[in-house]
Amino acid sequence: MSRRAEPCFRPGPGASAPGPSSCGHSPFSRRNEMTAKHDHRRLGRELELFGTDPLIGSGLPYWLPDGATVRHALEEYVRAVERRAGYRHVYSPVLGKRELYEISGHWSHYRDDMYPPMEPGDGDEQFVLRPSLCPHHAVIFRSRSHSHRELPLRMAELGGMYRSERSGVLGGLGRVRAIQLNDAHVFCALDQVVDEAGAALELVRRAHRAMGIVPTRYRLSLSGPGGKYVDAPESWRRATELLTEVLDRSGAAYERAEDEAAFYGPKIDVQFTDAAGREFTLSTVQVDFHQPERFDLTYVGADGARHRPVMVHRSVVGSVERAVAHLIEVHGGAFPAWLAPVQVAVLPVSAEQVPDAAALVERCEESGLRAELADPERGSLGARIRAARLVPYQAVIGAKEAAEDEVAVRLRDGRRLDPMPVRAFAERVLGLVRSHTAELWP
Repeated sequence: MSRRAEPCFRPGPGASAPGPSSCGHSPFSRRNEMTAKHDHRRLGRELELFGTDPLIGSGLPYWLPDGATVRHALEEYVRAVERRAGYRHVYSPVLGKRELYEISGHWSHYRDDMYPPMEPGDGDEQFVLRPSLCPHHAVIFRSRSHSHRELPLRMAELGGMYRSERSGVLGGLGRVRAIQLNDAHVFCALDQVVDEAGAALELVRRAHRAMGIVPTRYRLSLSGPGGKYVDAPESWRRATELLTEVLDRSGAAYERAEDEAAFYGPKIDVQFTDAAGREFTLSTVQVDFHQPERFDLTYVGADGARHRPVMVHRSVVGSVERAVAHLIEVHGGAFPAWLAPVQVAVLPVSAEQVPDAAALVERCEESGLRAELADPERGSLGARIRAARLVPYQAVIGAKEAAEDEVAVRLRDGRRLDPMPVRAFAERVLGLVRSHTAELWP
């Protein structure tokens, strides 16, 4: 096994700063040590999760097999949660004509963060790498007529987008130029907005619990002075009132923050703090009257007339890159079992138990678990246990266990369980993984 970093602990939100240590370190130096220890860029390299190369470019990380496994597990979780919540998934191109972003308002309000237009060989049209997915989804909605009976229409996509970030702000997975975004847009009637936005916020909170992460705060992000926001006072007022009602109903404490909104409308931002103490946005819920107007989106109401839908933008886990960066820092590589690159390490005590261990690995893999055989040729049992210290479940099989078709179970947190039948162990672990709990063995 190639997991070299020790599991590490990070104080949760509200934890007190470290005090003087017995070895004489000051709180400041210890805080710097903790920041370095939990920096996802260092851990990502040590745990072989992702990497970067100047030949590929700044802000363009690549995913190594274990990191790709974590990413895939997170993406599949989000897709499944969305499907159960009534979302339908689509795919849309990462390119769009410049005209698309002129209509959406991105070209006039967001151009500085977009890559310059590209022209094909004939030079008749200009194409742009998309900075967001919402214009594509608006076009998909308007591709056919809709009845009020179809609303709310929930459209989701895990898709790529690109932002021309300055090199000085790039780092690891936290700030990148190529972003895989968990995005969705709900097209609904005005009287459905609060319920839909509220349900989206609950999906966000549920996902955070499963990931074992805790927000720093909730923020109602509002417009500010200057010309970077759409000039539509009535739409801003209505959208702000709707999101305020959503937050009040949720019971979450929140703060209002001016000049933090999207250019087209206010939003609920779920804020987290990284290992260096920097706050960032992970998940959002937004109400948008602007783009339905710009794209002339309509549905046929019960009265037979055409009505304008409202767009609720929402992202459950935000960008996959930023979500995984935070997971690395919070868990130190000791991910919740459903996210762990290897979920079960099977350790035969000697070569005689290798066939039984291999059979357990096969049983786990056939059921959908990610299991690995820690062969005795890799070293002593103690050395193999230490090498598997980030794996949630370690199944030790000695002569006695092999004779009785049992395993001796060690948990990553140091607990040792009574020997149990192989089948019962595999079924229990599978149940815990499928429940997407952040607890190891409740």
